[in-house]
Amino acid sequence: MNTLGSPATRRVPTLVIVLLPLLLLAGLVALLLAIDPVRALQAGFPPVEELTIERALLRPGEVELTIVNGGPDPVTVSQVMVDEAYWQHTIEPQRTVQRLGRATILIPYPWVEGDAHVVKLVTSNGVTFEKSIDVAVESPRPSWRLVGLFALLGVYVGVIPVGLGLLWYPALKRASIRWMDFFLFLTIGLLIFLGFDALFDAWELAGEEELIPGAYQGTGLLVIGVLGSIAALSALERWLLRGAGGDSDRALFLLAFMIAIGIGLHNFGEGLAIGAAYALGNLSLGTMLVLGFTLHNTTEGLAVVAPLSRRTVSIRQLILLGAIAGAPTIAGTWIGGFTYSPTWALLFLAIGAGAIFQVAWQITTQMARRNEGVVSLLSPTNAAGMLAGLCIMYITGLFVAV
Repeated sequence: MNTLGSPATRRVPTLVIVLLPLLLLAGLVALLLAIDPVRALQAGFPPVEELTIERALLRPGEVELTIVNGGPDPVTVSQVMVDEAYWQHTIEPQRTVQRLGRATILIPYPWVEGDAHVVKLVTSNGVTFEKSIDVAVESPRPSWRLVGLFALLGVYVGVIPVGLGLLWYPALKRASIRWMDFFLFLTIGLLIFLGFDALFDAWELAGEEELIPGAYQGTGLLVIGVLGSIAALSALERWLLRGAGGDSDRALFLLAFMIAIGIGLHNFGEGLAIGAAYALGNLSLGTMLVLGFTLHNTTEGLAVVAPLSRRTVSIRQLILLGAIAGAPTIAGTWIGGFTYSPTWALLFLAIGAGAIFQVAWQITTQMARRNEGVVSLLSPTNAAGMLAGLCIMYITGLFVAV
């Protein structure tokens, strides 16, 4: 009698053993699709309809909606109402939206600038889905002028503040070991605050059912983004450190490099928020976001250069680190302003949060190795540094409109 571990079984090629369960699973899925055993149960129940109005764009004399079907059944949009009145419209590519399908609805409507409007979609089964436009403002169209404007916003919010923070590098080089530990713990405080801030924003967005289609599993995207970025950056760190060998100076630069990557991913999410605020017509919110993030991000440059206080860094290396940490804000502003998607915003917020936590852990472990495995969090200087980092981020965060 052969068993799974018998010599006869071991002669079967490994590839066959790996593929066999997958082939059997594929056969089972094909059988279920062919038989459809739950069809009889569904016959007596109405279909479950779920539509998400992902985006509403306002053009002169026209409203453009992007809808996503996140439910289990196809949904047919039969009527469109604007401000409680039925309105003519066209739907592309078709009126019936399949599961995970998308459609664009064009409504020729004379909206009034500055007014509030409500759009309702009525399905063939009488189910309604609503989208409120709080302040009607024409949505930006891609143009070289706006590309330049959004790039300028990204420079103001990400590149310049991070660059200003890098200017603390000469002062850090003069600091004693004790004060260097203070600034490293201040950096940890900054990063922890940033990480939780991004994590809570992502968690809040994941719970917005009217923005994230249910089929996309907002909580699942959150988990994938956070843990995936932690795993990817950890693997990248190990690969880079292997190339550094025993060179401590290069290891410190790689630590700063990883911090810059983590902050850059976070700043990409900030750019999305700013671009989306302008795209959705919330100009005052966008301005407050620019001012708040500008103050907020100056401290990020300090976080990048803090590990480098004991080595010499060239101006070119500082520029490289500043670009990695700050330039993603420009790309985020472009995407948020022209093609904002709440689903992608959720994913990148989660990625940014995971990246920030990972680099905070890197700094902690680096200090632990230096102190023979003991990080003295109870030291008054270190505790004061971490508390100062948290307080700085909180105070500058007061200038960020929410």
